Amino acid sequence: MSEDPTPVSDSPFRSEPSARDEAPQFVLPLVVRIEKTEPPARTDALETSARAVLTILADERSAGEGEWAGAMRDWQDARIRKVVRRARGAEWRRAEALPGITVTGKSAEVRVFPPVPLDGWPKDLARLQVSGTDLDDPEPPVDADPTAPVLWLNPDLGMSAGKAMAQAGHAAQLAWWELSDEERTAWRDAGFPLAVRTAEAARWSELTGIGLPLVRDAGFTEIAPGSCTVVADHPVLRREPHGSGRAASTRSQ
Repeated sequence: MSEDPTPVSDSPFRSEPSARDEAPQFVLPLVVRIEKTEPPARTDALETSARAVLTILADERSAGEGEWAGAMRDWQDARIRKVVRRARGAEWRRAEALPGITVTGKSAEVRVFPPVPLDGWPKDLARLQVSGTDLDDPEPPVDADPTAPVLWLNPDLGMSAGKAMAQAGHAAQLAWWELSDEERTAWRDAGFPLAVRTAEAARWSELTGIGLPLVRDAGFTEIAPGSCTVVADHPVLRREPHGSGRAASTRSQ
């Protein structure tokens, strides 16, 4: 798949049927470590998941003739699916033994793996649970840095932490697609700084109307098809004139 922004008419995040549904379907597995006695904070897990998606997109093994490049192309040519599962103890150690990348936050650990066929998960990942990823923030998150990318969650949707982690990953990927090679390199070299926050109602209405990348969920789990879940508010994209070709390519997703 080309790294050019995806046309609105063929978005991998649209709920309507498209040519993408005819391609073999792949999924990007993400596993979050949730130990019974020391679960990560919810916001930290969401942010770490988003950085994990960016990390595998930027990895040299995902490009050109890299060992993951074919799987990454197949995944991005179909529907963009991400599934978050949880692991602890021996489950986590088995997951870490599989090819992938572990990304750490303040307390969260998320391992991202190269895409696999929808019905072809490795045994040690397939046995992990999707449910049970409900996490809390011990303290309210601090205000996001206005100079860094912010992934704004829809305040009207209730999502489990696992679902929200996948949605934050979608939004980070949309922002990545919108950037030039130089802008991607700068973000990567800075360590992919970003924040995930829930927008206030009035703020959400503003964010969804100014041409920033917007994720509309396909509705496979938890929420209705077509629900707007996350807006990717990257400072570079805010500098683009509203209605420019780059911003417009994802505004209806």
